Amino acid sequence: MSDSQQENAWSVAAREGVSGDGVGATRLRRLRRTPGLRALVREAHLDVDDLILPLFVTDGEGLCEEVPSMPGVYRESVDLVQERVAAAVALGVRAVILFGIPAVKDSAGSGSYDAEGAVQRSLLLLRESFPDLVLVADTCLCEYTDHGHCGVLDPRADVDNDATLDILGRVAVSQAESGADLVAPSGMIDGQVAAVRTALDRAGHSDVGIMAYSAKYASAFYAPFRDAVQGAPAFGDRRGHQMDPANAGEALREARQDLGQGADMIMVKPALAYLDVVRRVRDSFEGVPLVVYNVSGEYAMVKAACAAGWLAERSVVIEMLTAMKRAGADLIITYHALDVARWLREKR
Repeated sequence: MSDSQQENAWSVAAREGVSGDGVGATRLRRLRRTPGLRALVREAHLDVDDLILPLFVTDGEGLCEEVPSMPGVYRESVDLVQERVAAAVALGVRAVILFGIPAVKDSAGSGSYDAEGAVQRSLLLLRESFPDLVLVADTCLCEYTDHGHCGVLDPRADVDNDATLDILGRVAVSQAESGADLVAPSGMIDGQVAAVRTALDRAGHSDVGIMAYSAKYASAFYAPFRDAVQGAPAFGDRRGHQMDPANAGEALREARQDLGQGADMIMVKPALAYLDVVRRVRDSFEGVPLVVYNVSGEYAMVKAACAAGWLAERSVVIEMLTAMKRAGADLIITYHALDVARWLREKR
């Protein structure tokens, strides 16, 4: 075979993935042969720095109640939340997001901006105890209203968009004053990011960032969360302001609007069934921190299947969260955070 013929054969082999002598090559499999090789060429990396731990805080003292539909997740009083956060920090978790469960709920969700509320008191204590921990506060009314909707209602029992914006501003300011690094408006109320940004700036909290729930879908995967915060809607549903699960392009418009109004981070929620949306948002807004929420229903499904012996929890959870990173997520809010942090530490 002449030099030119050999060179042409190699070119064909490179294109077709075979060796120069016509024998099928193991070109791709060579780099899968050992754990070290696989780690060396891995494209998506899951790290403890990617994790945000959600916490449910309630009024009272010494209270710790497991959420029935979420094994291993608890409603806890402020004093006990500190202990759980200490465990998280020891494992390297750098951020938590707080959801409040007030003793008393009303039609206006006034407990959401109460300086003595469970979230506000938790923020103060956690800021003092863990100065380097990133504190995120959920900024919504659904946990605080007696009707379970994400805003105050108009005479037709629909969410009054503009009246709700004023209250969200008050909530964000109270959370910032208590030590939040980031506030997270999550109700999908039109104009919520602009309202929160304006309120924060006017109150002298221009350094507090906004993690916007930009693409929050009207999902069936939220049921265990509503169990946790005891905040299911008393009537109707939230499809009038949360996104239709059939839509993807709309997520890009929502994210673009939130960034234009001052969001510092954007989010897609839920995560697992919306990885196509995560990818589209990532491709459209390169360089913007992108958060996904591995929601309660996703967590509960895994826990139930593993309890029945049908799945191996560690392997499944790592695979799921790695898929979220592969799709483009920078950060993952997940109830698995403590376990994953522990597994990653053991792996090292």
